[in-house]
Amino acid sequence: MKLPQLKNSFLSLVLLVIIICFGACRNDFEFRPTTQGISFSRDTVYLDTVFTNIGSSTFNLKVYNRSNQDISIPSVALARGETSSYRLNVDGRSGKSFDNVEIFANDSIFIFVETTVDIEQQASDALEFLYEDQIVFKSNDNQEQVTLLTLIKDAVFLFPQTNDQNITESILLDEDEEGNEISVEGFFLEDQELVFTNEKPYVIYGYAAVPPEKTLTIQAGARIHFHKDSGIFVSSQASLQVNGALSADQELLEKEVIFEGDRLETIFDNVPGQWGAIWISEGSTNNSINHATIKNGTIGILTDSSSDLSEATLKITNSQIFNHSAFGLLGRTASVSAGNSVFGNAGRSSVYVNLGGSYNFTQCTIANYWQNSMRNTPALQIDNFSQTDQDTQTTADLEIANFNNCIIFGNNSNEFFVNAVADAAFNFRFQNSLIRLEAPPSPENNPLFNFTNTSLYTNVLLNEAPDFLDPSTQQFNIGEESAANGTASPLLIGIFTTDIIGTPRNITQPDMGAYESVMFPESIE
Repeated sequence: MKLPQLKNSFLSLVLLVIIICFGACRNDFEFRPTTQGISFSRDTVYLDTVFTNIGSSTFNLKVYNRSNQDISIPSVALARGETSSYRLNVDGRSGKSFDNVEIFANDSIFIFVETTVDIEQQASDALEFLYEDQIVFKSNDNQEQVTLLTLIKDAVFLFPQTNDQNITESILLDEDEEGNEISVEGFFLEDQELVFTNEKPYVIYGYAAVPPEKTLTIQAGARIHFHKDSGIFVSSQASLQVNGALSADQELLEKEVIFEGDRLETIFDNVPGQWGAIWISEGSTNNSINHATIKNGTIGILTDSSSDLSEATLKITNSQIFNHSAFGLLGRTASVSAGNSVFGNAGRSSVYVNLGGSYNFTQCTIANYWQNSMRNTPALQIDNFSQTDQDTQTTADLEIANFNNCIIFGNNSNEFFVNAVADAAFNFRFQNSLIRLEAPPSPENNPLFNFTNTSLYTNVLLNEAPDFLDPSTQQFNIGEESAANGTASPLLIGIFTTDIIGTPRNITQPDMGAYESVMFPESIE
């Protein structure tokens, strides 16, 4: 290479280094310590409500640099310091205080917030209290802050014990077809735990089992919350008594009993599958559920076979069972009486009468408007067999399945299906009921769908609009335009002379379903 060329190459290299150095020192990479020019996506972060010692969901705050200069916030910290029950993640760093938090010009960063609060450490005797802190953004000449608020609730916690070998106690639920035991983490309630009051909410981890020959009594206004994969198990010869009631204000069912998950944040209000089931086992007796809401589980109520089908082993009245990922009510050769109750949205069926049994439904609304996934099963399905595999079929008599003054509807074209084998009895009857079944099997091929057979169907309305208030939010009140308005039989009302919320029924021209019809506000229609 000639000397002039070498010089030119060297000069080009030097020039390139100079350009890079000057570029690295541009003003938009110089961070100026300040809090001026910052703003926030909100001035208060509400972390909803959580139980004591249960972690919250993660909430976020966005911090904006509205200026045209890169800034560095000298200090971002919780006002309570290291003693705070809040936890922060600032632009990818976890902790409770941070130095020199940088934000580019006209840019932003995220701050994520969580909390776990022990109510006993707050020197408070209240059953709930508001826990507060602030995120403080500080520089030498200025200070900004954002408030953090969480409502903390005290509760009675029930959970299985763990022994020295780190083995958690379990209970036997059932046996499969091969005789293998089906057990889950759980525990038997002690005698002093067999009455649930309304003084504090109850939070259950695992399955709380009612011992044989014992009764779990749940008083009006009680609130029962289940952790993931948890529930209540009623053993053989045991009983469950849920004694909810109407409040003085019929619109506010403050005295009803509520069963739901243990996440209290509003984002979990309508999330199904948060817990397991209320499982009423074979051989349990004298179970009743009155004025209860059972929601957001996998199966609302699973009730197993009864040795005596002449008397209902489970009575459900004035209750709502909805938003379960599988079934609202699953009965397997069970004996169930239900009245003035709503069996709402479910991932499969709202009510599944499986493997025969004995059932009586009066003034019930069975409606499925599930929207979380595809659903190929009807709101109500009834059969007298169980197909465990291709070669194994178990049958049991369906002694009776009566549906009087009921609504069976949903967002699928066919919301009712019956399926029977000849090896077992199959007796059912619908009277004065509204059913959605737009494409039934032909009566010639399947006489179970012969709607002219009055021993099976009497005064049945097919595919007429029930005019629900808002089925997507489980509001199954009916309007004055409902086909169910005035079309129930007064002779079939039985004891249900008021509806689920205490509204007197029209004794001469009552309505089908759990609700008496009302005139909806114009904004709802």
